Amino acid sequence: MVRLFKHYIPHAVLLLGLFDIALLAIAAEAGWRVRAGQIGLNPGIPFERGWELVGFAAVMLTAMIAVGVYNAESLRSLRYAGARLLVAISLGIIGLSFVDWLANGAHFWRSTLAYAMGMSLVLLIANRLLVGGILGAQAFRRRVLVLGAGHRADRLRQLGDKPESGFVIVGYVGMSDSKPVIDEAINRNAIHNLKRFVENLGVSEVVLALEERRNSLPLSDLLRIKTAGVHVNDFSSFIERETGRVDLDTVNPSWLIFSDGFSSGRAVSSVAKRMFDIAASLLLLLLTFPIIALFALLVKIDSKGPAFFRQTRVGLYGQNFNVIKLRSMGTDAEAGGAQWATANDPRVTRVGRFIRKVRIDELPQTWSVLKGEMSFVGPRPERPEFVADLEDKLPYFAERHMVKPGITGWAQINYPYGASIEDSRHKLEYDLYYAKNYTPFLDLLILLQTLRVVLWHEGAR
Repeated sequence: MVRLFKHYIPHAVLLLGLFDIALLAIAAEAGWRVRAGQIGLNPGIPFERGWELVGFAAVMLTAMIAVGVYNAESLRSLRYAGARLLVAISLGIIGLSFVDWLANGAHFWRSTLAYAMGMSLVLLIANRLLVGGILGAQAFRRRVLVLGAGHRADRLRQLGDKPESGFVIVGYVGMSDSKPVIDEAINRNAIHNLKRFVENLGVSEVVLALEERRNSLPLSDLLRIKTAGVHVNDFSSFIERETGRVDLDTVNPSWLIFSDGFSSGRAVSSVAKRMFDIAASLLLLLLTFPIIALFALLVKIDSKGPAFFRQTRVGLYGQNFNVIKLRSMGTDAEAGGAQWATANDPRVTRVGRFIRKVRIDELPQTWSVLKGEMSFVGPRPERPEFVADLEDKLPYFAERHMVKPGITGWAQINYPYGASIEDSRHKLEYDLYYAKNYTPFLDLLILLQTLRVVLWHEGAR
């Protein structure tokens, strides 16, 4: 994987994206040349339209990222990728048409965009047919040797067996005399020279998956492997990189302390984040005020009670604050105390069911962002009643409060909606990854992919 601004991007995705950018520019140029030929204009040379080509490719790529063209399912299924590509290109064309209107038609003619749209779809699908097949081949996956043959090694095997995995495990080495979980593992005593064994297998990375590390670290072996130019990684860091979450089953305080993350050098990023929150919340409140007012009226008509409701949530450093949302449940929804939401929750009103699906009920939270109690991106704030219970049952739950809560977050775009202790555990793993690896780049990815969640109602309940 390639690490970009502290976030890991699979080689396959990066290479596919680079091809897509080139093909989008080609499609935009071809669309212009077809239209110029129809009306008798001299098409000129591509360099004369450099900004238009770059703008077309940038807007299209942004839309593709937003709707999930580069997620695991799109890389596996051409049908899935084709549907997402069609949506992304359509959204991109709408965006460029709006830009063209603002610029008085000086850059992106609608007729040219229509040709470029069709050509983009054909070229991008062809790219996935040709390049996508190559990227899925074993030759393009990192070759990994696992030191260990227990349950951790078995978890790595399950992860490597997934079609979207970016690595292939070429062998397992049992580092103790205990009965292995991996039957095909080779005992360390049967290997005369581990460094040579690694070189003969063409290994690019060695992962340490020992069940018990005390007094069992093969330091001399690891040193020789490392100095030979082979990357050596521990189990928790490998899982974090491959899955985009912090594994609660194996992580320990020392790993959190000594691993890269929670950088104190992100003060500038925090200032930039706050400036963005203020500007974006002001603009969003201005643009969505009519929508909020309309649905507030519909909520009042649909059921008795106020259109808005306030609810206490736990924010930055564990401080409580009141969040404002459009009411989507009956006023007696929690007469018996705080409850988790459930699928087809009978407490949700008719209008409430709709505004939850399209996330309109979340819009008033923008006021909390403007006040500085929340951010657009961050872990979802939980209720104090649930936090007290979750901190007792889940390790490191309090650490998620070290960053400001958000309307959307890394957990929201990666994990389906859940309302249980186990679901909270999985979401916490993603929240810890965000808190550990926060950068404006990661915020941008989350904001873009939130569109995918809204369009396909992923996680809505």
